[in-house]
Amino acid sequence: MPDGFSLKRPSNGQPIFSSSTVQYHPLGTIAEDNFGRIFRYTQAGGVTLVVGNCLQAAAQIAEHQSMTTAAAAIGDRSITVTPGAVAGAADLYAGGMAIIDTTPGIGYSYPVKTHLAITASTAFVIQLQNGATIQVALTTASKTTLVANPWKNVIQSPVTTLTNAVVGVCTFPIPTTEYGWTGRNGLFGTLMNSGTAAAVGTQVGCPSAAAGAATGISGVIQSVGVIMDTLANTLVQGVDWHL
Repeated sequence: MPDGFSLKRPSNGQPIFSSSTVQYHPLGTIAEDNFGRIFRYTQAGGVTLVVGNCLQAAAQIAEHQSMTTAAAAIGDRSITVTPGAVAGAADLYAGGMAIIDTTPGIGYSYPVKTHLAITASTAFVIQLQNGATIQVALTTASKTTLVANPWKNVIQSPVTTLTNAVVGVCTFPIPTTEYGWTGRNGLFGTLMNSGTAAAVGTQVGCPSAAAGAATGISGVIQSVGVIMDTLANTLVQGVDWHL
């Protein structure tokens, strides 16, 4: 096995233990270290990410789901939609998906390249990524849901109820809006809050009674991995992440 602690793919760009104001890779880019662990390239959201914390995608915006859609022909490279009464930043959904959720065109997912700032209740145009074109003509009966890139503006998993899916674990304190690597699969130190210490080999997940912490699975919870060592509750423990 190769020696050293570094990424073997991609072989250039940012080191594992770093953050940057410059974006070196597309968000969500997969990297692997010499120990077989998988990382994703991530942008921090509103606060600096905390090492060992469980992370979730930015909270969904209901008013940007199932939106009224203008007619579009097969081969078009844009979709025009009208959001609800919530605005949004320019390129909030760049790198994400425009999903047609109501026929005609239902089921197609189109990768988003860019869009201007979103004004509440005002139609705006979504430009699709190069090579992506409308495959089934859209009509005013079609509805479109925008889903942001899961690794854009990630936040600490909240207490009790997730506001989006868990996407990984923080492996370096990436400051607000900066870029770096977060853990996705493999053995990572993870904050636990289980009431009692979770037993080795049991499934753990989020959310828990503490922000950023995983817990033993019960009720409505997303499984993230398996506990690898038994320590006192509230400590960082080894978790084999399986996302």
